[in-house]
Amino acid sequence: MLVSMYRVFHSGVGVWGNNSTVVWGFPLANYVWWIGIGNAGTLISSMLLLMRQPWRASINRFAEAMTLFAAVIAGLFPILHLGRPEYFYWLLPYPNTMGLWPQWRSALIWDFWAITAYLLFSLLFWYSALIPDLATFRDRARHVFARYLYGALALGWRGSALHWHRYEILHTTMACLAVPLVVMLHSVVGLDFAASLMPGWQETIFPPYFVVGAMYSGFAMVALLTALLRWGLRLQALITRAHFDVMARIMLAASLIMGLAYLTEWFAAWYRGERVERWLLVYQFTGTYAPLYWVMLLFNVIVPQLFWLPVVRRSVLAVVTISILINIGMWLERILIVWAPLAHGHLPDTWRAFVPTFWDWSLLVGSLGFFALLYLGLVRLLPIVSMHEMRKLLDEGQRA
Repeated sequence: MLVSMYRVFHSGVGVWGNNSTVVWGFPLANYVWWIGIGNAGTLISSMLLLMRQPWRASINRFAEAMTLFAAVIAGLFPILHLGRPEYFYWLLPYPNTMGLWPQWRSALIWDFWAITAYLLFSLLFWYSALIPDLATFRDRARHVFARYLYGALALGWRGSALHWHRYEILHTTMACLAVPLVVMLHSVVGLDFAASLMPGWQETIFPPYFVVGAMYSGFAMVALLTALLRWGLRLQALITRAHFDVMARIMLAASLIMGLAYLTEWFAAWYRGERVERWLLVYQFTGTYAPLYWVMLLFNVIVPQLFWLPVVRRSVLAVVTISILINIGMWLERILIVWAPLAHGHLPDTWRAFVPTFWDWSLLVGSLGFFALLYLGLVRLLPIVSMHEMRKLLDEGQRA
């Protein structure tokens, strides 16, 4: 990833496959995909907390960490796409000698503030839930430096009744704020497209459509990470097949909603009667990107219907396989949302396909590797499962 970023800094965005027609290629699609995964972690954890679901204790910690890492990676793509990423701070409204001020109607400004606000809130939400476990690390630390480090991060936590009371109030309040914040953020991402005049983007369904898609891909990523951590850290006693069964049910429901969204999109394109919208609809099914479109429908709508079978929901291998296919399908959906309307817009003489280059692919693969690196660092330094919540469940005689 560092090599790909250096190449972009050194040679500019011309190393990508972007052209005069498809001016937004991999970077925007990857941004939408990563920010969708990032949104889902906090949304999943906060919603399950508000619904008092005890099984969340086994997955909430790394779901929230997934939010932080994915949001950081997502924020890199718009910066790289600026063309002069070293001047990204010009997006900030700060006093300067050039007399420049951000264009508040620009989607770049919306994304910048949405990502910043969400990243800070998610960091606080994740950190506040970590405080009791940091206090446990402080009390068990063998080295003086580690004891002082964890003690500073634990903020003087002593586990008193007053501390626990305030902790419960804080965490519940932040969960109540997290749900509308996540919906608002990904609605802003949907408005990046819906506020334009491009055929295929000017859709009022995009804000809720993007929110559901984010939760869908996020649950698929959580299921994949859950299986990997369960296998790698031998957490079979904490993460059972029942967890995969519940996550599979949620992904099944999300796949049905996504199918309804696709039908609504097709109906709207036909009902409006605009020729360019109908051209684009036919192009998606029969044009250059038709194979990708059919694969996207297969992975996002058809394959998840296997979750109707209890034996599939209870199979860790099956859930992992379908989760990988869902994430591929959702990535293809983001790709097609960006590519197809630009490649097949209003003027037939400007129709031109997008062909990704080596540097497009290397940046995508590098972002996946960077995500894995951050996760390995988390597993090495901090508890990947919430210890105090698991102790609470065991004390209550429950199993997550």
